[in-house]
Amino acid sequence: MYDLSDFKKGLKVLVDDQPYSVVDFQHVKPGKGNQFTRTKLKHLLNGSNLERTFKSGEKFGIPDVVFKEMNFLYKDESGFNLMDQSSYEQVSLNPDLVGDSANYLTENLPVKVVFYNDRAVGIEVPKSVNLKVTQTDPGFKGNTVNNTYKPATMETGYIVQVPLHIAEGDLLKINTTDGAYVERVNLK
Repeated sequence: MYDLSDFKKGLKVLVDDQPYSVVDFQHVKPGKGNQFTRTKLKHLLNGSNLERTFKSGEKFGIPDVVFKEMNFLYKDESGFNLMDQSSYEQVSLNPDLVGDSANYLTENLPVKVVFYNDRAVGIEVPKSVNLKVTQTDPGFKGNTVNNTYKPATMETGYIVQVPLHIAEGDLLKINTTDGAYVERVNLK
């Protein structure tokens, strides 16, 4: 059993006998009354969102969740196709189950596929990925006193705000937790 104090982003829990993943949470300690936690949960099977408030001390069951290391192969009309490198077993996930992780999927990227009762229900990407800039405006000299950013389109189609010195063809490290630019990766 999980306690409310165990909550962290990505934790898989049972709420009303249904499997959910914790998307966001906030512990609240009011001046009067008991502590509580506001949560945003995502249903593992159908992808629906649930916002719920729980009282301090509530317990949650642990769903039958298994993680398998797989590599992303390609996307087609059937969805996102992944393969287990040891058994060559392939799995196809629809875009609803992949969610925002689709912004970071490049060919052969190792990911963890989430299985609930032997059914693939989602993926977890690494904490950061390296993506190539395919389109961005050229930087300009001048106002460098402030941290100035410009939009850049990555190879996956994801648009991220980057510093002015970033050019097309640069390889960038992107944080998959919040989708933010981290640094430029030097190719040696």
